[in-house]
Amino acid sequence: MKSFIGELVDFVYPPVCFVCRTPLDCSSQWGLCCTCLHHITYIETPFCMQCGKPYAHDEQFAHLCGECLTGRKHYRRARAIGYYRGVLREALHLFKYQLKQCLAVPLGALMTGRLSALSQDWLYQLIMPVPLHPRRLRARGFNQAVSLASSVSKHLKIPLDRTNLRRIRWTHSQVGLTERERADNVKHAFLLRTPEAVERKAILLIDDMYTSGSTVNECSKVLINAGARHVDVLTLARVS
Repeated sequence: MKSFIGELVDFVYPPVCFVCRTPLDCSSQWGLCCTCLHHITYIETPFCMQCGKPYAHDEQFAHLCGECLTGRKHYRRARAIGYYRGVLREALHLFKYQLKQCLAVPLGALMTGRLSALSQDWLYQLIMPVPLHPRRLRARGFNQAVSLASSVSKHLKIPLDRTNLRRIRWTHSQVGLTERERADNVKHAFLLRTPEAVERKAILLIDDMYTSGSTVNECSKVLINAGARHVDVLTLARVS
């Protein structure tokens, strides 16, 4: 139940959808109106069993995509909530580049709420965000993956470790790079402060977007080499 102060604030400044600015029903927990939620292009089956890449046509049985068959993935599976387009793209831009950090709560709730549609087995001992390099963190002012991971952690009631996994090497933007160049760009870029903290743990790794998967794969490699039982990846959006 909302406090009196919270109800008074909503009365004076009625909540509006972050994307289209339509007034929200006071019962809304998403921060996005029903119309915007309806226009998110959610990722549905069928998709690759491992990386979550959607298939263009209905598949007769679950299987790995060509990339997962030919290239090693260190994570057990990766899933994204929706395609990076339309409402989801606009919401991510507001969150990431216009510093609308309050969007972390509704976007984190959206990630948590869609988990059961992606898989039935989401049991973890630890949630970890993909880290930013300190230089990029200073320039941006916050790490969007940390904000999303914090929201997901609260919804799932799973401990969050936001400092153990570190980005120790500056990497250039992945935009415009080939898949091979992306993998080379993030190679040896991550390190654990206390490797023993992830031993035998099932870990959920959180990031905002999945493009080629190179970054989350390199993070997963570090975690698995430190003795993690397995690593699953959850992102808000997927580029393709």
